[in-house]
Amino acid sequence: MLKLLRKIVTEVRAESDLEAVLKLIVRRIQEGMETQVCSIYLKDQTNQRLVLRASEGLHQKSIGSSLSECEGVVGLVANRAEPVNTDDIEHHPSYCFIPGTGEERYHSFLGVPIIYQRDVLGVLVIQQHDGRRYKEIEESFLITVSAQLAGIIIQAEASAAVSKTQLEKKPQLDRCFIGVSGSPGIAIGNVVVVSQSAEMDAVAEREITDTAAEVKLFETALEHVRSDVRAASARLAEKLGEQEQALFDVYLRMLEDNSLAGEIVKRIQAGSCAQWALSSVILEHTRQFDRMDDPYLKERASDIRDLGRRILTYLQEDEGPQSIEFAEGSILVAEELSPAMLGEIATEQLSGLVSVKGSGNSHAAILARSMGIPTVMGAIDLPYKKLNGRMVVLDGHSGRLYLNPSQELLDIYRAQLKAELEQEAELDCLKLLAAQTLDGVTIPLWVNTGLIADVQRSLDKGAEGIGLYRTEIPFMIRNVFPSEQEQTQIYTKQLEAFAPKPVTMRTLDIGGDKSLSYFPIEEENPFLGWRGIRVTLDHPEIFLVQIRAMLKANVNFGNLRIMLPMVTSINEVTESVALIDRAVMELCEEGIAVIRPPIGVMIEVPAALYLTRVFARQVDFISVGSNDLTQYLLAVDRNNPRVASLYSNYHPAVLQALKYIVKEAHKEQVKVSICGEIAADPAGALLLMAMGYDYLSMNANNLPKIKASIRSSDFSQVSEMLRRVLRLSDSGQIKKEIDRSLAAMGLAKLINSNTAANDCRG
Repeated sequence: MLKLLRKIVTEVRAESDLEAVLKLIVRRIQEGMETQVCSIYLKDQTNQRLVLRASEGLHQKSIGSSLSECEGVVGLVANRAEPVNTDDIEHHPSYCFIPGTGEERYHSFLGVPIIYQRDVLGVLVIQQHDGRRYKEIEESFLITVSAQLAGIIIQAEASAAVSKTQLEKKPQLDRCFIGVSGSPGIAIGNVVVVSQSAEMDAVAEREITDTAAEVKLFETALEHVRSDVRAASARLAEKLGEQEQALFDVYLRMLEDNSLAGEIVKRIQAGSCAQWALSSVILEHTRQFDRMDDPYLKERASDIRDLGRRILTYLQEDEGPQSIEFAEGSILVAEELSPAMLGEIATEQLSGLVSVKGSGNSHAAILARSMGIPTVMGAIDLPYKKLNGRMVVLDGHSGRLYLNPSQELLDIYRAQLKAELEQEAELDCLKLLAAQTLDGVTIPLWVNTGLIADVQRSLDKGAEGIGLYRTEIPFMIRNVFPSEQEQTQIYTKQLEAFAPKPVTMRTLDIGGDKSLSYFPIEEENPFLGWRGIRVTLDHPEIFLVQIRAMLKANVNFGNLRIMLPMVTSINEVTESVALIDRAVMELCEEGIAVIRPPIGVMIEVPAALYLTRVFARQVDFISVGSNDLTQYLLAVDRNNPRVASLYSNYHPAVLQALKYIVKEAHKEQVKVSICGEIAADPAGALLLMAMGYDYLSMNANNLPKIKASIRSSDFSQVSEMLRRVLRLSDSGQIKKEIDRSLAAMGLAKLINSNTAANDCRG
């Protein structure tokens, strides 16, 4: 059965058309389980009915007939989301006969729900003439098949909704794909897909006008690969026998014009771009070999995949994301947005960003918020490779993307976009005013930066300092480590722009979801691996160069603060401080009049949380990185959209931890800032202020709204809200209490960002 399951999944994944997928599923299950009927019912979200979409065994003319969710045994399976196994279907209390199906001949019935991310998509059914109850192992197998196929069905259904043939017949307006919010805001524009991975599955479809040029591009890449194969053969000629040497000849024959290369050229001439033509041919051939039972032939699939990757690498060699042309108002879609990608492209032309992978708390999303670009993350069901040039509406508030928007939907979102721009203009008048409550409590508002473009934007919004400068960003957009001189120039610009206001520079924080192409870190679990201070202490040469650059940049301004990321023990702090003191001493000996700046640590892991007071005795300030702290406290991978709903800044454990940190630090008279995303949320900012945080740091675009919320609130009322919230033990209850309290204070309009469209299923 395991072999059968693998075969079914492999074959089904090779199909992209929904109808073909469904027909293949029922045919293979019927054959493999030796049952007389296999059928699939899928839920129609428009009328909430279960529609018979494919069947082997029932009359084909009945395809398209339907049941309500409360009708029949199939409806019972869907309604209860659990299997029904009976040897006498006609006497089941929920039985409902559907005329024309021919099912009256079958007595045995086994139906299992098809569930995807807690939603019932439909029902998978097998039936037999003889009145027998299906065995337990058969029921378990069908449940396993259903679980494996649910995601494939969703992908095929989504792909069908955006295919050109479907759109030409009857456009499916307002098709909604759901992810999570990465950065708030509304964007309306045409999609540009960026795919840079040399993997066949990552290639996006793109229309071309000059087929001759595209054929030439492919043939050039092909000749490079032929040359590589010949060179490899020559290098190993003396070490390999005649039989092994022949394998290189097999590779070269595959690349001949009458083999793979010929098929690819034909597809290019038919209008496909070289990368898409290559991808489609390679994937078709590898799937054919993967289906074969002969082990030798199955292995040929890996040979073809390898050749495909080699050709694709050459095709992509001169195509970086920065070379792609973006019309004004474009919406960039990528399989996985990265900080490096955002650093390489001209974001001025972009109105929105979409990432198939990742979550609203990934570093790419944090950068998008910093740049004020509406972003949707984790749209895992989006058939992004087919979206080039399509018009979409991006709702960064709710994490939704609408394909083929109707005029009605466009009007709604354009009105909301206009209202948001008007509100932004109204808040600009607060730039020079302090973030002071109605009863006189003031809290400085700082910003998080990483790109040089953040500086002016932050000053324009009235920032009073930098609470977090992400020094890793300049490292990410280079091909080698920046030199001490280069780093000094970069840091000088940040310090000079804000002087005399404080600028908090975090030392190099790589690892996790932040990688350097020239310093790769390959780990099974990168978030629990070699990252943050662990990397720089293991490489003091990198750390010292960065510290020296910071100190030299600070000579004329004196507003530098150095912050150590991801500390978990006091030893890490003392070692880091010793290296900083060494850099100070070296520079003084070189005749450069540097001073030792304030040094602080970031509280980002539970171990550091409970050492807050110990750290406070050793450093000058403490800053809380609430995004990572929340991730580790809740054991929720911040880049995994499947568990995104479990990540909550308002989880009672998170709020209690944040309260504990500031209380412990203040026992040692050490000031505490927070630079996590909770500080960029008006409700979160008010709670943090009530907890006693000395500074709040956020992305510049959120600063005006935070200031407006503080200036419209009464500290005594906010403190009372915090007391009520800390007594609650459920995130949902906490959110309701916050909403109720803010509404009572008249802050609902500032706090809530309402989505313009009704809820829908992706």
